[in-house]
Amino acid sequence: QVQLVESGGGLVQAGGSLRLSCAASGRMFSNYAMGWFHQAPGKERVFVAAISLSRNTYYTDSVKGRFTISRDNAKNTVYLQMNSLKPEDTAVYYCAAKWGSVSTERDYNYWGQGTQVTVSS
Repeated sequence: QVQLVESGGGLVQAGGSLRLSCAASGRMFSNYAMGWFHQAPGKERVFVAAISLSRNTYYTDSVKGRFTISRDNAKNTVYLQMNSLKPEDTAVYYCAAKWGSVSTERDYNYWGQGTQVTVSS
């Protein structure tokens, strides 16, 4: 069992930055691929970024060059650095863990409760 707790969300002006953190409890964090998804009001939860066991990274097109995912296995934590934020980035951001291979789909085993990111224009 893995428990995920996100933090770092908030209100920021367009063009600003935020860093989200996701702390994982449980064993063998290094054996999980990690992902970030977001969900805007009235919309489906969609893929944002993911990092594999070997630290290969994947991004949805709309955040490439602006967002960076990273992981610190010693701290059981995954991060999402978000720069040049836009109003359309406003959503609840969820951290997710998947045993083994990385995925850009929603087939993750564990999910956090989410953290709100609001970008004002």
